[in-house]
Amino acid sequence: MRLRIFKREETSTVSTTTGTERAAKRVHNFNAGPGALPLPVLARIKEELLDWRGSGMSVMEMSHRSPEFESINAAAEAGLRKHLAIPEDYAVIFVQGGGSMQFTMAPMNLCLPGKPVDLIHTGTWTAKALGELKKGILHNVAASTEADKFARLPRKDEIKYSADASYVHMCTNNTIEGTQWNEIPETGNVPLVADMSSDIASRPIDVKKFGMIFAGAQKNLGPSGVTVVIIRKELAERADKNLPTILQYRTFIKEKSLYNTPPTFAIYIVGLVMEWIDSVGGIAAMEKLNNAKAKLLYDTMEASGGFYQCPVENASRSKMNVVFRVAGGKEDIEKQFGVVAAEAGLVGTPGHRSVGGMRVSLYNAVTIGAVEALTCFMHEFQRTRG
Repeated sequence: MRLRIFKREETSTVSTTTGTERAAKRVHNFNAGPGALPLPVLARIKEELLDWRGSGMSVMEMSHRSPEFESINAAAEAGLRKHLAIPEDYAVIFVQGGGSMQFTMAPMNLCLPGKPVDLIHTGTWTAKALGELKKGILHNVAASTEADKFARLPRKDEIKYSADASYVHMCTNNTIEGTQWNEIPETGNVPLVADMSSDIASRPIDVKKFGMIFAGAQKNLGPSGVTVVIIRKELAERADKNLPTILQYRTFIKEKSLYNTPPTFAIYIVGLVMEWIDSVGGIAAMEKLNNAKAKLLYDTMEASGGFYQCPVENASRSKMNVVFRVAGGKEDIEKQFGVVAAEAGLVGTPGHRSVGGMRVSLYNAVTIGAVEALTCFMHEFQRTRG
């Protein structure tokens, strides 16, 4: 494919038809993060890498104060606002430090004197958030399924909120444990802060149910390096003005994410991913595809006669990160599964090192064809080793 040099007035659109001559050599990527990026987005990056639309520069070389990058920044925000239906009274900012930075930044900005942070504990990522709260922040574990090895999410009657919480922290999808909230907990007038790193843009959400949403981009929105924060503007005003400037949400809101040099290339790719989502029919179409992928994989396990078993209760199962054991959890067989799968071009199937087993991540850019290839492999693996 010849590289097309864009004129300044020309804009190509990321679509399902954009291709690359090396597509046939690519593997099926089931990594948990950074995860797969849409092939049309990668092709568009390749086209624009040396000369972004007649600018004579790569996006990586641009001044973040230039009109060119300001337009890229604005386009990424506009795409997020469109697809997530973000109301005007919410700010969209791009920050660094990953989702993990928000475990500290959120309480620094949102805690009110004498009012605890309530946390719904559902796995590794809420454990990390809890670890930061324990460093001097008043807090309350409103619910926990740790006693059940996080193989399910808390039921409504198990969640015990404080009478006067500053906010409630939750994780909508737990990548390591393979659980996902289908019904978002009700918190009344208390702001709900959601770590949505691994399922943002995978299904429609009602942003108004949340005080703040944050998400590392490296699973469904783009590459690693940028974190998206969606925050109700009035909540950002809670922060003490003596907080370090760079740790205040209001700083990034006021400066449109350009207070300091942002991760420019990552933001550019977020914008391209938003274009790609547009080309496939938006978030509703994304949800339909994700449901089909998850159903195919879970149905394959259910039909295996126990050779493949998912430890997560049905109502809590994730459509983004499917965890399972092979042959009753025999480590040698599971290790063999991961090695042979990788040899077959199915990459990223071993589970997280903290829990073992297998894990298949089905983020937006993972195609139904990739899941079909995986399930065919699973049938054959069971036939030869079951």
